[in-house]
Amino acid sequence: MSIVDKVRELCGTKKITIAELERSLGLGAGTVSRWDTRIPGIDKVQKVADYFQVSTDYLLGRTETPYYALTEKDEPSIQADLERLIEDLDGLKYSKETEEFSEETKELLIASLEQAVRIAKMEAKRKYTPKKYRGES
Repeated sequence: MSIVDKVRELCGTKKITIAELERSLGLGAGTVSRWDTRIPGIDKVQKVADYFQVSTDYLLGRTETPYYALTEKDEPSIQADLERLIEDLDGLKYSKETEEFSEETKELLIASLEQAVRIAKMEAKRKYTPKKYRGES
């Protein structure tokens, strides 16, 4: 995937056009599109990376994941958080109708909690990781 494709994809996630991005960053019209045929200046690449809060390595294709993507190192803390949440749910063994949760309901609830913990972890990494640790070149 080219740098222009990645920028286009990131623009889609923010629901903006490339032209809007260029205006926001003070880049000339068509600057990003020309990156398909010309090598962009690092200052411009850095502006785009900062805007989307991703690493320059991600934009340049050196890594396939933004700096805030989950890694194997995150798994132990995700599992620990999930276990704590499940333990806290032991007090909620019964639904409103005072029937015990079915095994299927328990599994669905745990899967939902795990997904929520993963999303929260990614958002925390995206929001709170200092620039010097974002894997930028």
